[in-house]
Amino acid sequence: MRADIHPDYRPVLFHDTTADKFFLIGSTVKTVKTHTHTDGETYPYVSLDISSASHPFYTGETRQMKTEGRVASFNKRFGRFAKKGAEGAAE
Repeated sequence: MRADIHPDYRPVLFHDTTADKFFLIGSTVKTVKTHTHTDGETYPYVSLDISSASHPFYTGETRQMKTEGRVASFNKRFGRFAKKGAEGAAE
């Protein structure tokens, strides 16, 4: 490895604000914030909106699916145009 070209690799405290979970992971991310972890040490701090602790794929939570199908949704949006076209064609 060449000297003085690689970023500083150190333990960084990541905080998932959605689930209120902390992760202590080695990283090269640059940050000026610091936070004291439960072990009493102060680490560089990065806040996250979503992580494996709050993402539906990892937590097993399912998303609500639409109850109506695509055709019903299409007819609901554009059905009024089809009625006008049918009346004009009948005349």
